[in-house]
Amino acid sequence: MEYTHAYDSPLGGITMASDGDVLTGLWFDGQKYDRATLEREHEERALPIFSQADRWLDTYFSGKEPDFTPRLGMKTTAFRKDVWNILLKIPYGQTATYGEIAARLSTRRGLPGMSARAVGGAVGRNAISLIIPCHRVVGAGGSLTGYAGGIEKKRQLLAWETANVSSPYAPKHGTAL
Repeated sequence: MEYTHAYDSPLGGITMASDGDVLTGLWFDGQKYDRATLEREHEERALPIFSQADRWLDTYFSGKEPDFTPRLGMKTTAFRKDVWNILLKIPYGQTATYGEIAARLSTRRGLPGMSARAVGGAVGRNAISLIIPCHRVVGAGGSLTGYAGGIEKKRQLLAWETANVSSPYAPKHGTAL
């Protein structure tokens, strides 16, 4: 059985999921792939992991860097898990490009190279938004691309972290939208 919990953020509603012990999902309501990993049968319930996640989100939305990470359960493929673990290492207030993540992953796996596009697919299907900071991933040259919650929300999240979002550009056409 999976459990859900609602959180009201300054950027809109958030739904969380848990297996009862670890956080398995966190989505802005209505985002692309919203609740994609949530089991069909679930019920809303107060759980200690949701209290931890609420505290993390309260800290984050107060403009501070949370000093802890709730226990996470990544329900995904091995490749996506590797990418998401790299995302967890992107420092608060900083960004990394899809290409940089692909290079890091190819080195870690002993491969001659890796597609930034494949990394983009894994980043885009991140099931634990914010806590696994997919919003900190930008396109080549710093462009704001590929956020399931939308480019404007990505810009707001980066601003929350005091990252410089005035120089990256948001494309008007293409797959980033």
